[in-house]
Amino acid sequence: MKTYLTILLLVMTMPLALGQKFSYPGGMHTAAQIRETKQKIKKKEAPYTAAYQQLLQLADSAFSHPDHALADYSVPGFYVDAQGHRRNSRALQSDAFDAYACALAFQLSGDRKYAREAIRFLNAWAHKNTTYSDADGSLVMAYSGTAMVIAADLVRDAKDWSAEDKALYEKWVANVYKKACDEIRNRKNNWADWGRLGSILASHYLGDRAEVNENIRLIKSDLSDKIAADASMPHETRRGANGIWYTYFSLAPITAACWVAYNVTGENLFEYSQDGRNLKMALDYLLKYAKDPDSWPWFDKPNKGAPDRWPGYLFEAMAGIYEDPQYAEYSRPAQPIVNPLHHFAWTFPTLMKPSLK
Repeated sequence: MKTYLTILLLVMTMPLALGQKFSYPGGMHTAAQIRETKQKIKKKEAPYTAAYQQLLQLADSAFSHPDHALADYSVPGFYVDAQGHRRNSRALQSDAFDAYACALAFQLSGDRKYAREAIRFLNAWAHKNTTYSDADGSLVMAYSGTAMVIAADLVRDAKDWSAEDKALYEKWVANVYKKACDEIRNRKNNWADWGRLGSILASHYLGDRAEVNENIRLIKSDLSDKIAADASMPHETRRGANGIWYTYFSLAPITAACWVAYNVTGENLFEYSQDGRNLKMALDYLLKYAKDPDSWPWFDKPNKGAPDRWPGYLFEAMAGIYEDPQYAEYSRPAQPIVNPLHHFAWTFPTLMKPSLK
């Protein structure tokens, strides 16, 4: 029995092996997680009932929104042209969020009208968008487009998505979205983290086992470079007044990528350590200064987060992963939490709270 259990544990935690097939949905949200959430909604458990109603309201509002697909997704650098950056970014961000909300509403409600709406946004970008450009084009494509890939995973088998449109969408994921993610996944700071999250989501969607494993390798390769011995994240703390924000903005995609890796391969990167450094210590460091930003040692009067926005999105999710009461205590007052902004890692963390059990 001991030998059998040892072998079973190895199989569950090893990188995806040759010949294994992917499950859909199964990147950000597995079929098992969806079934469990549906049961909690059916039993009218708090806070799932309120979170589900929140989702349906957001999905219903998408029906009146036009798509904003662009042939060239051109995003200037934020610190060069902040107004232009925000304006141009919004096209993908609004469509991606609407697609995600509708796709998740379809999975939880079973109502095909939501699948059709999600597909409308997915098709718009697949038919029109062929490239990205300018200084922040690849980064914003990576961190906003995550929701587009998650949405496609959720409606992949919907009867309303034609084979022709689905094939065209796969080409967009491979030739535009994943290309942008792969361009930045070897950077040193949060650019790499968003690139890896986008790339592992895209690789799962495309059924590319080798690329799923490559992104896992990258996550493991430089953890001790990203996290210092004191648990700070030096590539992010150096960002002046926005040091706490950027620490969050790095940990959100890293943890989300680890969640996707766990769903796809069974490998638990949440417990992975390199040179004695791991994600939990970095999360604890962030929580300390989220609660007491005035004691942040890297900059006087840094920009502050809150439970109902960043880093609340992250700690609401990590409360499920680590079962740390401090994380739950921080985010609980803001439930149900949703992130409708411009980056999509933990977008519906109350409704779709992750768990390793």
